[in-house]
Amino acid sequence: MKTLVMDASKSDTWVSRSLAAVWHPCTQMKHHEGMPLVAITHGKGPWLYDDRNRAILDCISSWWTNLFGHSNPFINQAIQAQLEKIEHVMLAGFTHQPVIELSEQLAALSNHQLGHAFYASDGASAVEIALKMSHHYWRLAGKPDKNTFVCLRNSYHGETLGALAVTDVPLFRNAYGALLSDVFSVMSPDSRQATHGESANDVALRAAHELETLLQREHHRIAALIIEPLVQCAGQMAMHSPQYLRLARALCDQYGVHLIADEIAVGCGRTGRFFACEHAEIWPDFITLSKGISGGYLPLSLCLTTDAIYNAFYSDETARGFLHSHSYTGNPLACAAALACLELFKTEQVLEKNRDRARDLRAAFLWTHDDPRIEHSRQQGMILAFDIRASALPNPNAFARDVFSLGIQEGLLIRPIGSTVYVMPPYILNTEQTMAMGQGIRSVLDRILPIPSPS
Repeated sequence: MKTLVMDASKSDTWVSRSLAAVWHPCTQMKHHEGMPLVAITHGKGPWLYDDRNRAILDCISSWWTNLFGHSNPFINQAIQAQLEKIEHVMLAGFTHQPVIELSEQLAALSNHQLGHAFYASDGASAVEIALKMSHHYWRLAGKPDKNTFVCLRNSYHGETLGALAVTDVPLFRNAYGALLSDVFSVMSPDSRQATHGESANDVALRAAHELETLLQREHHRIAALIIEPLVQCAGQMAMHSPQYLRLARALCDQYGVHLIADEIAVGCGRTGRFFACEHAEIWPDFITLSKGISGGYLPLSLCLTTDAIYNAFYSDETARGFLHSHSYTGNPLACAAALACLELFKTEQVLEKNRDRARDLRAAFLWTHDDPRIEHSRQQGMILAFDIRASALPNPNAFARDVFSLGIQEGLLIRPIGSTVYVMPPYILNTEQTMAMGQGIRSVLDRILPIPSPS
């Protein structure tokens, strides 16, 4: 099959048409007056190709979604095979093989601690499902006052109104705060907060103490605590010790509060285990998944929960049912893509091989540990991040845009979060590609940041 490549002479036309017709996400559109859009025609493996057939290494898995490379033959085949059967059918009153098998396999991956998969299309919608289930459960349990949620400071859980309410990012809350429910926010266990002599576990203990103080006082009002286990991804890739998860689980049990693990970005092997919660040997009351679950192919999200929560809704009364739906819930094509991904995890021994890939990632960025412009170099599995010191930033407001633009010139897709540079590549990079990525990012930073004089 011939790959379509745009005529270079038409490139400006495609970009201008997009700017006129498409409102791009998470973007101040006026910035594109000086930062041209990149028109992508196709992808293969870890590479994206633009309209001039320039190869761009996808260092961030296209917003953390792509696990096994673009146009993966095995996933392509699975979707094509499903397409020949049924593209979509509503899940109300019907079922189908892909959604059944996917739900069964996910339950098995949780050692059957969680199951009863409820499906949606995007991560924020999965968070909405978990929040609504928790709130509704407590109402059914005769505790309607338990309708408030707790999130970590600097957390991000999505941009629909419920998910945004438990997102503690000033940019969003300043714009939409009047629409949002009140929530409690508590100290993040972000290990970058360690004072002299403190370990990541010490920070986790301090954060857990603040959570305990809140729960002692307000547990009768609190439905659930929501956290991203191990890595607050949109929160500048803040990483924390598994100890916090263990302590949070114990405190939630003690005070009768649900624990929601938002594994939309950190699940599906990103941290080194399939579920990030496995590092702490705990299971939450809800897990949300999206992004990598379909390999970055099709919109798919879901929420898993416990038998106890599921059984609270099980009744002859319609009003006791979980009152939520999406048109494309459990879409067969998306489920087929997800099943193909789970098959690759098994047949390709992905989690085992990712240990070697994580070592390659560490080696590729060893230079960050000795660069005086950089602080807090950190890694959790296949996520690596570091921060640029404020004193090293000549133009903080333009840093992320400059890195993106120069990265494209270097053949790299990089998209910093503020002054935090991170990589979260697909699980297919070889050692040579990983080392080239590390050196390419170093080259980009050297073009933007003043190079310190040798002492």
